[in-house]
Amino acid sequence: MNAEHSSPDAATAVAALREELTELHQELVRYQLVVWTGGNVSGRVPGQDLFVIKPSGVPYERLTPQSMVICDLDGRVVDGGGLQPSSDTAAHAYVYRHMPEVNGVVHTHSTYACAWAARGEPVPCVLTAMADEFGAEIPVGPFAMIGDDSIGRGIVETLTGHRSPAVLMRNHGPFTIGASPRAAVKAAVMCEDVARSVHIAHQLGRPLPIDPQAVDRLHDRYRNVYGQPGTSAQ
Repeated sequence: MNAEHSSPDAATAVAALREELTELHQELVRYQLVVWTGGNVSGRVPGQDLFVIKPSGVPYERLTPQSMVICDLDGRVVDGGGLQPSSDTAAHAYVYRHMPEVNGVVHTHSTYACAWAARGEPVPCVLTAMADEFGAEIPVGPFAMIGDDSIGRGIVETLTGHRSPAVLMRNHGPFTIGASPRAAVKAAVMCEDVARSVHIAHQLGRPLPIDPQAVDRLHDRYRNVYGQPGTSAQ
């Protein structure tokens, strides 16, 4: 059955998510987190065992709401309009199956985050902006092949119980998760920003650590106080 016609509510949710993901993919380009056709954003369909993801190998400037591919939580295409989903689809599906609190997943090949991933080195929490957004270092996940759920397994294993919404998959690059697709994109933007700043700090000398209790306080303030009433840091 076509997911968009299974119920009026599902059709509305899928249509809205397709629109949102089309816009969010352009944010990856705007923040220079991707080149050519690499990278992807996906989002869980509210109230459905489905998610929507970028089609494989389609240039960002050609993405439209209709080109987004709908998959079930096993990564099988439900409605693709003749297009194949991202090569990372099985990884995204694994995350959604095992992390029910996650509603958005992003993968980029952003330069500085990939450089840390190539070294297999976590980005240490040495900036207040990192304490705010990540609440800890940005950890490194295991090396995993592309195309099956190996990357997804590494993401889940690394981020379960960790405050960071970002993981650097070794020799590959960053994956981020969020309570919404927009939150996951924000985490990807922030991941590259701090990866660049901390890299430069290393070139200048030894970055100064932040006391763990201060990290806790900064992270709590950002999550619960920062911004306007009724809004979220996400």
